[in-house]
Amino acid sequence: MPARATEGNDRVVRKQVLGAAIAMLLCGTASAQTMDPDFADTIKTWTTKPEFMSPLVDHLPVSTTIPSPKSVLGNHIGAPNVLHYYDQIIGYYRALAAKSPRVKIIEIGKSEEGRENIVVMISSEENLAKLDSYKKNLALLADPRKLSAADAPGVIAATKPIYHISGGLHSAETGPPEMLMELSYRLLTEDSPMIRGIRDNLIVAITPVLEADGRDRYVDWYYRNLINEKDDRNKPGGPPYWGKYIYHDNNRDINYSDVSARHLIRYYLDWHPPIMHELHESVPFMYTYSGQAPQNPDLDPILFGELPWFSNFEMAQMTKYGMPGVWTHGFVDAWTPGYLAFMSSNHNGMLRMYETFGNAGATTMLRHVAPEVQTAVRGGDWTKRDWYRPLPPYKEVVWSMRNNTNYMETGVLTALDLAARFPTTILENFYKKSANAIEAGGTKAPYAYIIPTDQADPTRIAFVTNILQLQGIEIGRATQPVKLKEGSYPAGSLVIKLNQPYGRLAKMLLKKQDDYPDENLTTYDDAAWTMGMMTHTNIVEVADKAALDVPVTPLDRFAPQGRIAASGARTYAVLDHGAVAMATLRFRLKDAAVKIVETPFKAGGKTVPAGSFLVDGAAYATLKPAVEQLGLEAIAVSGNTGAATHDSTLPRTALFSTWGSSEKVGWVRYAFDQHEMPYDLIFKEQVRAGNLRAKYDVIILPTQGRSTKDIVFDVPMKGKPLPYTKTDKYRFSGDYGSTEDTRGGMALEGLVELRKFVEEGGTLITTGDASAVPVEFGIADDVTVARTTGNFYAPGPIVSAKVLKPASPVFYGYDETTMPVRWASNALYTVPTRLKDQVLMQFPGGKDGVMSGFMRGAEQVKDRPAIINVPDGQGRLLMFATNPIWRWQNWGEFRMLYNAVLNWKQLGLTDVAPPVPAPTTTP
Repeated sequence: MPARATEGNDRVVRKQVLGAAIAMLLCGTASAQTMDPDFADTIKTWTTKPEFMSPLVDHLPVSTTIPSPKSVLGNHIGAPNVLHYYDQIIGYYRALAAKSPRVKIIEIGKSEEGRENIVVMISSEENLAKLDSYKKNLALLADPRKLSAADAPGVIAATKPIYHISGGLHSAETGPPEMLMELSYRLLTEDSPMIRGIRDNLIVAITPVLEADGRDRYVDWYYRNLINEKDDRNKPGGPPYWGKYIYHDNNRDINYSDVSARHLIRYYLDWHPPIMHELHESVPFMYTYSGQAPQNPDLDPILFGELPWFSNFEMAQMTKYGMPGVWTHGFVDAWTPGYLAFMSSNHNGMLRMYETFGNAGATTMLRHVAPEVQTAVRGGDWTKRDWYRPLPPYKEVVWSMRNNTNYMETGVLTALDLAARFPTTILENFYKKSANAIEAGGTKAPYAYIIPTDQADPTRIAFVTNILQLQGIEIGRATQPVKLKEGSYPAGSLVIKLNQPYGRLAKMLLKKQDDYPDENLTTYDDAAWTMGMMTHTNIVEVADKAALDVPVTPLDRFAPQGRIAASGARTYAVLDHGAVAMATLRFRLKDAAVKIVETPFKAGGKTVPAGSFLVDGAAYATLKPAVEQLGLEAIAVSGNTGAATHDSTLPRTALFSTWGSSEKVGWVRYAFDQHEMPYDLIFKEQVRAGNLRAKYDVIILPTQGRSTKDIVFDVPMKGKPLPYTKTDKYRFSGDYGSTEDTRGGMALEGLVELRKFVEEGGTLITTGDASAVPVEFGIADDVTVARTTGNFYAPGPIVSAKVLKPASPVFYGYDETTMPVRWASNALYTVPTRLKDQVLMQFPGGKDGVMSGFMRGAEQVKDRPAIINVPDGQGRLLMFATNPIWRWQNWGEFRMLYNAVLNWKQLGLTDVAPPVPAPTTTP
């Protein structure tokens, strides 16, 4: 036998001997249990290398009472080419609950498409019998104002911590929902010391699938289009949608737009699990989150000791088992507080997270692990040894779903084992972090934030306060006028005192992000998210400690009630103070005669700003309830105002989406749906078919994809057709659009049709990087575009933008000529001097132009256009270098896009006519 082969066999034998020894230590009396020989033999064949197995998961008990995954689903977990739909997964947990007194299922709500969201609680019978008591105790530990330091040890001793685990947030990460079913069965049936310790000392809570809708849609796509794909370098991507709207960004939903995310935060605040562990898939072979820099300094320092405590233990244990590729550093940082399970760290608990290697399905395939483009990889070369990666993964590997299950389940069991060994420490830390938050808010500035309620647009205040209160942040209403060093504020102003359990979170969300530790460090998501700036709401940071003594009554909910004059007037003016709801109102009044005010005027002692609606009194029955519900104000107007107005003509609007990158379009769809703005969602098929002007007045091309090439050519035309249609077999496909083949984009033929649309009188609106499409492909002839260069880096800072044409309808509802906007693109536009009047807004640039977060190379942005308004033929191009709808965050910018839609026929109001040439003379 060749020496190399002998060495390999010896290594396998040594691992098996070591594994048997470790198994004896771990399992103890579990050896008396009957183990399933079919499970052991089967998963061994599905595991592609012996070192990808561990002694924690190479066996499975046989139970005569509790159904195993195979007995319900027909296969052991990790079967090649097998994924389970959501109803199968939930059905399995229901089967467990029907047979085991160690299971309790809690229903927390329904998904966007009506699937039930559940949490499965697993523990000993004794613990589940005391679950209500533990729940009350955890609430006390979460709010030390109700529990003295002297009484805390007794409560801790009488409490078991909840360790919450969730999978399936990202639908292409298919392994976690599969693994969690086997983990649950193991926790219920295995009788080893480790598992008994977990059952006795913890409540293990499981969210089987966080994105229930996307699970079904993805499983359909996998069986239809991916199951036979075994080449990781040519494998097609996933379906156009997971859930209804926001795709991968459901883990960036900082303001909880998604209904399932809202269910989860309410569950969290009801049960207060000290640990939330989210399971993801991406890098090889398993990355375990350690909270690396940049770290948000407003999180408790204890957290940054806890995170590596767990991740290093997992890495050490799994490396001890001989499992390569477990690492803890170089991937995800702890700066941005907007990831879904970050709700735990934000509320004085602990976020935990894995990225396990996955194939985006259950097909076993050859994977090329070593990065081809080194500079594009976070964490460096994954296959190289480093201090945080002592046993690196291989450069190439045949990887299976069972490998994925083995790694993830071994990691989770190891983490549960550690938590079960130190339940008291976990609860002590949870209590101490909560106490520290209260103390920090009372001893160090800022001490509070004040939101004056006399702002022109109260609906923005409602948006902000609703989000804060959804996360458990306490808000008080001042019972008398407030005088502080920062200024004087009327009675009724809202006061957010930071000496509360979630005061740290309030500070993180409301403060200016001006303390990024090192601009040479990259961050995984945005560098800034300041809510006041993002929503254009006046929120005052208070360094005067007297704010803590301001008398307040608890705010139940800030719900502005709209006001309207009595019926009988000939005309009503709905005052435009910038509310996003103005757009909603206009579409509710779709059958009414409405004019839009172009210049302010006085009526009834009030100023009627530009952008206000003049509504015929005959529409009063529709106008009154809409104004009141939307928090707006309408006054009676009599006689001729003398103000310039124009008729409001509602457009036929289309929203263009590629098939391969629907996420950013999804945020626009979500906003339009929330604000009742009708649109058709169109794709390459509709654009290439032409005749667009006959169908639409406005087409919006939102930012999407990674480049203009992606927007135009989309999914490459290689391989087989990739249908996304609803059939009897694939009943979760074909929603929100349908196509026989997602490959190929609008292509050059589509661009020709878009140009025709504009030339024939249509309005084309582009946002963010998509604004480079008409420039680079010749629709906007006089505009040029360049890209930022060198060391430029701008991870979503909030920057200042200067309005150059305040009379433009785009800026109706905006009072300031300089406003905060989120930086959205690395495209830098140039307009020739002779056409400078086409620039509606520009970036001052430079360091002084950065309002929150940071921007390296900010001088490159100096005086670059932010919005360009280009007439073309009979139509118009409106190009935003900004992204006026960025997730569900920059509410302050939404109106610019909405204004453009509502005033599509009047976007040229501020166009400057070229000077008339002087008459020529004949000598």
